[in-house]
Amino acid sequence: MDSRHCCSCEDHCHEHEESRLPIVIRLISGAILFILALLLHNNFLFTLSYIILGYDVVFKAFKNYKNLFNESFLMTVATFGAFALGEFAEACAVMLFYQIGEFLSDYATDKSKESIGELMDLRSDTAHLLSAEGVTDVLSETVHIGDNIRVLSGEKVPLDGIISKGAGYFDTKSLTGESIPQKLFVGDTVLSGYISTNSPVEITVTKEYADSTASKILALVSDEKKANSEKFITKFSRIYTPIVVILALLIAVIPVIFGGYYKTWIYRAMLFLVVSCPCALVVSIPLSFFAGIGCASLKGILIKGAFALEKASKIKNFAFDKTGTLTDGKFAVRSVKSENYSENELLKYAAYCEYYSNHPIANAIKEYYAEDIDEGLISDFSEIAGKGILAKIDSHNISVGSAEFIGVENSQKGLIYVSVDGEFAGSILISDEIKNEAKSAISELKKLGISPIILTGDSLYNAESVANELDIPFKASLLPQDKVSEIGKLKKNGVTAFVGDGINDAPVLSNADVGVSMGNIGQDAAIESSDVVLTNDDLLKIPKLIRISGKTMRIVKENIIFSISVKIAVMLLGALGFASIWGAVFADVGVLILAILNSLRAFLLKD
Repeated sequence: MDSRHCCSCEDHCHEHEESRLPIVIRLISGAILFILALLLHNNFLFTLSYIILGYDVVFKAFKNYKNLFNESFLMTVATFGAFALGEFAEACAVMLFYQIGEFLSDYATDKSKESIGELMDLRSDTAHLLSAEGVTDVLSETVHIGDNIRVLSGEKVPLDGIISKGAGYFDTKSLTGESIPQKLFVGDTVLSGYISTNSPVEITVTKEYADSTASKILALVSDEKKANSEKFITKFSRIYTPIVVILALLIAVIPVIFGGYYKTWIYRAMLFLVVSCPCALVVSIPLSFFAGIGCASLKGILIKGAFALEKASKIKNFAFDKTGTLTDGKFAVRSVKSENYSENELLKYAAYCEYYSNHPIANAIKEYYAEDIDEGLISDFSEIAGKGILAKIDSHNISVGSAEFIGVENSQKGLIYVSVDGEFAGSILISDEIKNEAKSAISELKKLGISPIILTGDSLYNAESVANELDIPFKASLLPQDKVSEIGKLKKNGVTAFVGDGINDAPVLSNADVGVSMGNIGQDAAIESSDVVLTNDDLLKIPKLIRISGKTMRIVKENIIFSISVKIAVMLLGALGFASIWGAVFADVGVLILAILNSLRAFLLKD
């Protein structure tokens, strides 16, 4: 994404304030003239007020002559009709209150964008480039992979890279949502958008500016793919507007043919046109989606546009990868089975035997044993890479390793076997631990009426162990293409989401109705293959995603039903002579303002 098309949040705020200033001046001057005209009963002042307030609406009405049936056309025809009938005040009132409603909707939309902008203002357009000549400030987009840059305390990291010199704490909240700074050292990866909080560091760049994490996230959040609800408004307007115009003509003509007073029925037709303007729908629905996406972003859930948000609200099945998603990817002892020894004795022999090894499995066994190890009891230690360990522990010959190494038939993945003095003594199940919040997240999904399932490439035994603890069904030993096939089956029963690591699960993420990537904010595959990216490993963000999308869609439906119902009611009352054009104006603007306020509720979701 070109930096020339992006600016800081502060610049955005100033731009919005400057762009709103002429509109405010127009509204104030037009309103003053309108009030003076009312007091002085001066039609010239009414006309001048109308021109100031409504010139852009009239211009827009006839600018696209091939598509006359739009809200500007309805406003123009109605107000011209009011002038023809000598109702100058009503014509000006229509434009005044319409412009007030438009101003309020634009202001609300700008505030929504600023709220996301504050979170998504990740990129730094300049970088301190290191070279043989010294330090030079350059545009970030001119820095290349392999170049070295310096980031000073308090500055944003402009490009993804690896720390080559220095160490310090980094504020990662804008990417991860986590407020606690991370301590990073030489060799650690830093992402664009991080902020160095306490000391300068030097970084070797690993990604171009356009491919940096910040750029990818900004592209993701600014995705403008329309939701079906937004498409509904477009289709609705194409049908609705010509029907309204035809009905207004019929109201104006037919009663007059049968002896009705022409001024009365033209007035009612004009009123019919005023109240028919679909501005509440046109404004509130996109604003609702934007507010929902903004709410999610503030909670570390990045949603790729309105279409993905709408899809998320309809999820019926949620498939989970196991390793690194439901589990933390760290080895831990899950169970101990002993033959002729107590479990603690078996663990002792295994822990002593593994004492000098730094293998993750060895560390898991020693951590689980959790007792002090007397190094004096260990002798003749020997590690055979990829197979196991031999050692003499307190005069006993201990072997720990694979089934083949120990001499056991019918081996099982995930089990570490132990022999004492040449005889099989038992086994220890090693697997990664289930995340602390996994049970709560699964429970919340079930309460929301969503069916969870595990789809994993891991062994049957390991998958079954995790599935039993979480009380959900599973499919194990799946290749990537098998997962795609399983997702296809689930999609027949409703909208299906899949959450995985975004790299080896890219095919299934792409094939799911809603692809969700867990905690891989720095991975291109996570951002490009997914509809939703969670900025850390917190599984509780998933039910939060469902609640935000559900609330947003409820608000969208409320606005549609409310707006259409009120308009139909006032249109009928106006056609029958029970409402004045003043009532029509206030009803139209009132509906717009209420719809805007209702849309902004999408920003509010309690944790």
